[in-house]
Amino acid sequence: MSNRLNNMHKQLTRAEENVMQVLWTMGKGFLREILDNMPEPKPHQNTLATILKILTEKEFVMVEVIGRNHLYHPLISKETYSKTSVHQMVDGYFQGSFSNMVSFFLNEKELDLNELEKLLAEVKKASQNQ
Repeated sequence: MSNRLNNMHKQLTRAEENVMQVLWTMGKGFLREILDNMPEPKPHQNTLATILKILTEKEFVMVEVIGRNHLYHPLISKETYSKTSVHQMVDGYFQGSFSNMVSFFLNEKELDLNELEKLLAEVKKASQNQ
C-alpha cells in the first residue's frame, strides 16, 4: 500500500479527502452507505459517484462489482496517506525540516511548552524502542 502512494505523490482535494475519511472509518461501502455516513452538508449522490470514480482513477479506491452495485474499498490506509501528507507539507513549507515545523508552531503560539515537553518525551520513548 505505501509504495502505491509514494509512487503517485498525489494529493487529495478536500472533497476527496472527506470521502476517504468515511471509507477509512467504514472499511468498505456501497455508494448509498457512503452517502449516509457523509457529514452534513452531504454531497449529491451524483457528485459522490464522480468523486469515487476520480478516487478509483487515482488508485486510492478499488471497486468491486457485485451485481449492479459497486462496493468501494480504500487501497491506501489513512496512516499511509497521513504520513505522506505530513512529509509533503514539511518538504514544501519547512525545507524538509521537522524542527523548522516545530519552531513555526512554537512561534505561532500553536504549541505551548507543556505540549512540547510531551512531544519530547514521546520522541525519547520512540528512540529508545528502536
